[in-house]
Amino acid sequence: MLNLRDKVAVITGSSRGIGRAIAEAYAKAGARVVVSSRKAETCEPVAEALRREGCEAIAIPCHIARKDQLQALVEGAVARYGRIDALVCNAAINPVYGSMADLGDDAFDKIMDANVKGTFWLCNMAIPIIARQGGGSVILLSSIAGLRGTTTIGCYGMSKAAEAALARNLALEWGPSNVRVNAIAPGLIATDFAKALIEDPERLARVEARTPLRRVGRAEEIAGVALFLASDLSSYVTGQVIVADGGDMAA
Repeated sequence: MLNLRDKVAVITGSSRGIGRAIAEAYAKAGARVVVSSRKAETCEPVAEALRREGCEAIAIPCHIARKDQLQALVEGAVARYGRIDALVCNAAINPVYGSMADLGDDAFDKIMDANVKGTFWLCNMAIPIIARQGGGSVILLSSIAGLRGTTTIGCYGMSKAAEAALARNLALEWGPSNVRVNAIAPGLIATDFAKALIEDPERLARVEARTPLRRVGRAEEIAGVALFLASDLSSYVTGQVIVADGGDMAA
């Protein structure tokens, strides 16, 4: 039931980190994967690596805050494969670190445009296509920062809370068309996105000490959740925010 053979998956932010791990997991499960990130020179090598392993993959660069590029991503996927079965909205930005009181309007707009508006646009473009072909799965990457307060990445957390709410709303709207929409809320994952924290021994030790599993997560562990949500194993799961954080939220 984890077989994604002949399914087409579009994954944003898949040139590295969690997005790349999801692309690799989907491809190994048989999916035809559309790798996407902001620059062609970063996403094409990922698609090429998958093809060398015998998988089917193409690269379509896309800036998630630009509506025309999102439309080109969807149209390019359909032009190549004729359908979309799974959409993973993984790409996100967080250009600031610190107090909300010090957050400028430009930074606020940049985060919200990319993380919320871009996701909203892409879902509205892709979901009708998924619905017309009989259904499929949409997965939004939220965060535990969207489920609890933070003094350092507050606007990012707001954007991730919005994505969790978007998943619930879309699940209600599109459930009758057999389109399932869920969100994943990872904890701290060892990727470039969390590099500043991972490379700070004292802060890393504090995080590990409060996490029941006593470690940070790996990108492939989030990819496993995304694989479950794209497969028939989760055929009765929609409108949910699945937390994958090593037990951090339970502590």
